[in-house]
Amino acid sequence: MNPEESTKPPLKSPIAKRSVRLDGHKTSVSLENAFWDAVKQIAAAEHIAVHELIFKINNERKSGGLSSALRLFVLEYYRQQAAANAAPDQLSARPETKSTR
Repeated sequence: MNPEESTKPPLKSPIAKRSVRLDGHKTSVSLENAFWDAVKQIAAAEHIAVHELIFKINNERKSGGLSSALRLFVLEYYRQQAAANAAPDQLSARPETKSTR
């Protein structure tokens, strides 16, 4: 076994199909397990149930399928978190400017 291979994360995440109820209709959503885990984590962080988060995402999507909307929501959620966490570091890394007045 190549030593580099042992440190690489797996590239595939198995897809899991789950049933959700939206507006009284049962529908199936297929997502990679990593995305299902993220949806659960986000719902917990926002103090809402997973089905409530999915309902919200479904109502706010502009186009495309629900699976795509969920993936894009997760991506945007973590992008915003990363930006919020990076902002203080970027501010402190800037050189101080002295006023010449």
